Amino acid sequence: VILFDEAAYPAFDADVDAANLDDALTALEKLEPIQARVVELRFFGGLTVDEVAGLLGVSERTVIRQWGLAEAWLAGELLRKPG
Repeated sequence: VILFDEAAYPAFDADVDAANLDDALTALEKLEPIQARVVELRFFGGLTVDEVAGLLGVSERTVIRQWGLAEAWLAGELLRKPG
């Protein structure tokens, strides 16, 4: 799974402003803490789906689902606030 797939979000600029990304992750954490944690572990921590599932005590399917939801939400937020 690729975070911020440009094919899915053509207006997304891969050179995201770090402050905007931090703001978006902070907002996501308030709304959906598990999604924010999955992003932190996968995107920043480099963990695999299997590793994240084990760490969080959830299924791999749950990690994949939460990753996809977080990806879509973050992309929408970052498109609203271009860097």
